[in-house]
Amino acid sequence: MAKENGELQAINTAWQIAIQEILRMIIRDMYHAGGEDAFHAHIKRIEEGAVGSIYSDLRLRGTDEWTEVLVKEKASNFVTTLLTSFTYDRA
Repeated sequence: MAKENGELQAINTAWQIAIQEILRMIIRDMYHAGGEDAFHAHIKRIEEGAVGSIYSDLRLRGTDEWTEVLVKEKASNFVTTLLTSFTYDRA
């Protein structure tokens, strides 16, 4: 069982890293041209939109209220952590 848990954790971590790197490239390419202030404004807008959507639109079938609240909280935290990790590259 421990090996299966380790494999599952490795898959989840790999998935998160892959998504983060894809988003980093997309966001950098899309919003770099407008300057640093515009870049940060876009990141904030994306974060607020994503978190708002998670809390207002996400519905999990077959789960209880506690699980739904927990998933929404974790997803929102992941969005915030991910987006605030992006920095404006002046190069």
